[in-house]
Amino acid sequence: MGAWELLLVGVVMVLGLVGVLVPGLPGTWLVWAATLWWALQDQSSTAWGVLVGASLLLLLAQLVRWQLPGRSGDPMGARLAQWAGWGALAGFVVVPVVGAVPGALVGLYVAERVRLGRRDDAAASVRDVLRRGGWRVLVELFACLLVAGAWVGALVWG
Repeated sequence: MGAWELLLVGVVMVLGLVGVLVPGLPGTWLVWAATLWWALQDQSSTAWGVLVGASLLLLLAQLVRWQLPGRSGDPMGARLAQWAGWGALAGFVVVPVVGAVPGALVGLYVAERVRLGRRDDAAASVRDVLRRGGWRVLVELFACLLVAGAWVGALVWG
């Protein structure tokens, strides 16, 4: 697979990660489709392993997501989703894999602290966002970040 094709796969994955945070965009499907596209072009055992693992992980994430309380739609709002996304990405890079969820929570908290000013109000707002369905978004985002990380890992070490 050439550099331009890998770049396009990466762009589709990034669009999928953004799509998880934006209601109405098929983020999980885009991440999975990018992985499928790469595996079909690469045809190595590593690529197929990443595709199978991604398929199982994303399916499990959807099953977990459906079991969590909250409503579908937009539990966070665009501004909070942006902060959560940047926080999750930073956490994923600083503490690989497990840092995504704490990073997203810190991103949410910082956004609300800037907006509301008081620590107690910000913490209460973050709890409210999570109760309204934020956990569902975070589960899906974490699964997609794991798939993207596995893809990058397979490119670098595979």
